[in-house]
Amino acid sequence: MISISKLYCGAEEPGDVLRYGSRSTKSPSRSRASSDREKPVVVWNCTRACNLRCIHCYSDSGTHRATHELTTEEAKRLVDALADFGAPVLLFSGGEPLMRHDLCDLVEYAVGRGLRAVVSTNGTLITPAIAARLKAAGAAYVGVSLDGTAAVNDRFRGVPGAYARAMAGVRACLGAGLRVGLRFTMNRRNVDEISAIFDVVESEGIPRVCFYHLVYTGRGSALIDEALDHARTRRAVDEIIDRTADLHRRGVTKEVLTVDNHCDGPYIYLRLATEDMRRAERALQLLQYNGGNSSGRGIGCVSWDGTVHPDQFWRHLGLGNIRERDFGDIWTDADNKLLMKIKKKKEYVTGRCARCKWLDVCAGNFRVRAEAVTGDLWAPDPACYLTDEEIGLE
Repeated sequence: MISISKLYCGAEEPGDVLRYGSRSTKSPSRSRASSDREKPVVVWNCTRACNLRCIHCYSDSGTHRATHELTTEEAKRLVDALADFGAPVLLFSGGEPLMRHDLCDLVEYAVGRGLRAVVSTNGTLITPAIAARLKAAGAAYVGVSLDGTAAVNDRFRGVPGAYARAMAGVRACLGAGLRVGLRFTMNRRNVDEISAIFDVVESEGIPRVCFYHLVYTGRGSALIDEALDHARTRRAVDEIIDRTADLHRRGVTKEVLTVDNHCDGPYIYLRLATEDMRRAERALQLLQYNGGNSSGRGIGCVSWDGTVHPDQFWRHLGLGNIRERDFGDIWTDADNKLLMKIKKKKEYVTGRCARCKWLDVCAGNFRVRAEAVTGDLWAPDPACYLTDEEIGLE
C-alpha cells in the first residue's frame, strides 16, 4: 500500500507504523520492531461463497461455500497459530466473509488473541445490527468494495442494487462507530469514476479510500485487456494525488492509498522532487523503510481450505496447509526453495527491474502480474509505468 495522504501531504494515518515504522508518526501506536518485520499481515479468504458475481474477482468466488472450508474450531486454531507466530493483522476476506455465520465470533476471538482484525467485504450484507456486532467484537476496520457509482458498480458486481446496498452497509458502519473505507479497483471501464468516488467519500464522511491497480488472477485474468495503459495509469495516479491534496488543503481529513503497484512510490517522489525537495526526501525515507512489495514476506494468505499462499493473488502456488502444519512452520520453511526466492525477490528479478534504481523501494513490484503476462515469474511487471529515464536506464 502506498499512502498518498502520508507521502504527499504528510498526514498522520492509523496504518503508518505498519507501513513506515514507528518513526513515521507522532501518534502513540503499537510499534513493530525491526526484527518482527518479516511477520506478515495475513489475508484469510475465509469462504469462497459470495452473494455477488464480480467480473474481476481474484478468488473466483461462487454462490456456494467450497468443500473443505475451515470449520470454526479449525479457524480458531489458525488464529492461535498466527498469534503465536506474531502476525500483527488478520484480514477476513472471501468470497464474502459475512456469508460465514461465525464471522463476528472469529473476529472477537482474533482480537482476544491480540491480532488487529480487519474485514474486507462487499458491504451488501451489513445491517445496523451486524455493524454493531462487528464493533462489539473489536473489528478495527471494515473495507467495502465499490467500483464506481451505481450503474458502473452494479455492472461490475453483476447484481442490480449492489451499490445501494453497499452504501447502506457503509452508513451502518459509520453509525456504529466502525472505521470504514472504500476499495476501488481501477480499469478501463471505471477509471473515469475516480472523481465521483472522492465525492462520495467526502459527502458521506467516509474516512478512508483505497485505489487498487488490477492484478491478473482469478476472474481478473480475463481482464488483462481492460487494464489501464501506462499513460492512463499516470493520469489516474495524478488525479488521485490532486484530489487528495485538495482535501488536505481544505482541512478535510481522509486517508487515501493506492494498492498493488509499487512504482506509485517512486512516482510520488519524482513528482514531489519538482515541487519541494525536502518533502520528497522525507517521502523517500519512508518508502525505503517500507521496502516495496512484500509478497511472501510481509503479507501472506490462507485460503478457505487452509492452503497458505505468498499473497492473496498467488492462488496457483500453495506453500502448505495449516491442517497439516502450523502457519509459522510453513512460512519459514527453508526447504521451500521458491518461497525463499520470493522472500528475496530483488535478487532474482530480471530485465529493467534488475537494473532499476528504485528496486529497493519497489522490490520488483508484482511477480504474479509478470507471470500472468509473460509466463516468467521474474520478468518485469508489465504494469510498471515509469519510463527508462525515470528508473535510471538513460
